[in-house]
Amino acid sequence: MARVFAVANQKGGVAKTTTVQTVGAALAELGEQVLLVDLDPQACLTFAVGLEPDSLSPTLHDVLLGRAKCADAIVTAGGMSILPANIELAGSEVHLLTRTGREHSLARALAAVRDDFDTVLLDCPPSLGVLTVNGLTASDHVLIPLQCEALSHRGVAQLLDTVEDVREFTNPALSVRGVIATMFDARVKHAHEVLDDVPGRFNITVLQPPVPKTVRFAEAPGRGRSILDHAPTSAGAAAYRAIAATLHADVSLDAPQEVVQ
Repeated sequence: MARVFAVANQKGGVAKTTTVQTVGAALAELGEQVLLVDLDPQACLTFAVGLEPDSLSPTLHDVLLGRAKCADAIVTAGGMSILPANIELAGSEVHLLTRTGREHSLARALAAVRDDFDTVLLDCPPSLGVLTVNGLTASDHVLIPLQCEALSHRGVAQLLDTVEDVREFTNPALSVRGVIATMFDARVKHAHEVLDDVPGRFNITVLQPPVPKTVRFAEAPGRGRSILDHAPTSAGAAAYRAIAATLHADVSLDAPQEVVQ
């Protein structure tokens, strides 16, 4: 059964989508069967892997509303599988608010396909709303992309509060696997100060190495590719490959969580 990671930080612009796509691609290079799940109505992940969100049907929206099975909505792109989204997913939030057990909707949907994959990566929206809570409830572990500046740092504390709530009410087995430092500029003293503060302040691991800031990340989505294909020898690609290798080797993450029916 696949291990499931929620990639979350309610601060926007911290490279959540880039992290999901690139870690997923790197794990696929290592031989894993990878499923990406686009939980953001902006559908940036769906676009980044080379798909046109508005032309897709069914999508995650249809799955959450019970109009389609999860397996029927999954498509292949970039050497991985993806459960895509489009702007209709925003309507799912309103619908889920009226449902009993709404926090478990995604977990129930994924239960039918988890045996088909080694790793599932969820791209959570930049909020702490019902879609992000669904992602955390469906996951075994949380990965937190962190841009090393003050506002993103503050977002970590807020996310950890939400993780504690999810542990108490919907998913007691949820763990925080660690922080991934994104858009890291080693020349800036403040970036080092923020990153060095994380382990002591939050008691969570910083996965190594930091991912350096590079224009290559901005170029890749327009080509429907990850940086591993667009700039395979770049420092950014090397950093994500190293992080993926750590996750690939971490056998302690393999224990499946119990899905609430």
